[in-house]
Amino acid sequence: MPPTLPDAPHFAWKTPLTNQGLAGLAATSDVVVVADRDPADLTDLFRCLDAATGRERWLVAYPAPGNLDYGNSARAAPQIVGDLVILHGAFGHLVCAKLSTGEVQWRRNLRSEFNVTEKLVWGHTASPLVVGDSLVVFPGGSLASVAVLNLRTGATVRRIAGGPPAFASPIEAALGGRRQVVGYDQTTLGGWDLETGRRLWTLSPPRPDDFNVPTPIAVGGKLLVSTENNGTRLYDFDAEGRIVGQPIAVNEELAPDTHTPVVVGRRVFGIWSGLHCLDLDDGLKPVYRADDGAFDEYASLLASDDALLATTQRGELLLVDARADTFRLLARLKLFDDESGVYAHPALVGNRLYVRASDRIVCLEL
Repeated sequence: MPPTLPDAPHFAWKTPLTNQGLAGLAATSDVVVVADRDPADLTDLFRCLDAATGRERWLVAYPAPGNLDYGNSARAAPQIVGDLVILHGAFGHLVCAKLSTGEVQWRRNLRSEFNVTEKLVWGHTASPLVVGDSLVVFPGGSLASVAVLNLRTGATVRRIAGGPPAFASPIEAALGGRRQVVGYDQTTLGGWDLETGRRLWTLSPPRPDDFNVPTPIAVGGKLLVSTENNGTRLYDFDAEGRIVGQPIAVNEELAPDTHTPVVVGRRVFGIWSGLHCLDLDDGLKPVYRADDGAFDEYASLLASDDALLATTQRGELLLVDARADTFRLLARLKLFDDESGVYAHPALVGNRLYVRASDRIVCLEL
């Protein structure tokens, strides 16, 4: 993370896009992969751009008609895995392509193949999870609530029964000394042993009707969970890798509906009507809360050991000291004028930050 931000934005390049987008960016030192839609809003587009110039190297496109709240573009961030990239659209299309050429290696349709009948007003949003040579997806259909696919061929390795899908991305973690995949269905959080397909545990929240959008965070063998109706909670695990249902710490003030917090050292940072800093070692008690107006709406966070970089919905960057005991703003920078649609999570590679706005993607030199 840079020690400060420039006085004015220095863009290495700007590349126009044809529609709005929500999916996070995937980037390496060589390429940037960004989700897009055609002007008629009937086709999913995934563009691979040259990281140095912003020029398009390849395009993957396929028909994906439909109508969702907050637009129809992909929500799930592309997943770069060696020489492959996994592309997941909001209507259940799943494509594996070569990162170097865009050549499609395999494709699946999660909705039709796993009999997903649940109407998802926000579409399929969970980013696929790579575990070794497998790809874990959460279709939420009657033929598979969770599915394990072969990463190279797309073939189904295992189908796991369960409930309709939620929206958060799954994670892999060692909890209670046991490697497991943690993710949501529509109403509960769960952990699965992928070698057997067995569900290890189920957690129903005290208050129902969470959207289940923020991604859980594994920290020190424990699990940090944030939702809008139940706040932020820290859970422990027993020796069999099962969650202990009573949380060891709760903070009801940090209750984001879509934003995923981050952990830096022994602190939790999250945005919900302000920037919250919580102490992991003191029962998630507040260290401070910053009421800067930039944190009134949605924002994403990138973190290093000593700093946070917030990208706001209106296209402003805020650099925050992550070690200070009070809110200490190091720098702020406005990237765009008259912008209110920066939802896609940015990508930081070296000293270059890639940010997707409503109708363009930019490369900012920090």
